[in-house]
Amino acid sequence: MVAPGMAGGIIAGLLVALGAVAARDRGLLRARSSVRAIEITGSDALLLELADGARLAVRAAPRRHVSRLGVALSVHAPQRRSLFIAADMLDPAAFRRLRLWALWGRIPGAEGESHAG
Repeated sequence: MVAPGMAGGIIAGLLVALGAVAARDRGLLRARSSVRAIEITGSDALLLELADGARLAVRAAPRRHVSRLGVALSVHAPQRRSLFIAADMLDPAAFRRLRLWALWGRIPGAEGESHAG
């Protein structure tokens, strides 16, 4: 609408193509660097398994968003990433453990945790 004629059509086509590439790479998690698994290794330490099989040790940022619908994490990695884990991506018990870890930095019943009796 802003650029009339052939130039506007070319710009519109390029924007559609860019959107498709971004959706495939980011939204649909088809890129080789997409996160496939997250392993919690400490109070702010994570091990990310990527689609290409690589494993990447990262630190989670202290600020995390936790709700009953999902957990949003920012991680310090060579490529700055934000991860969103929706509730239906995990079974209920695993999602509960992820929420507790995101809130308090530890998982109940984890090794090394003391229990008052």
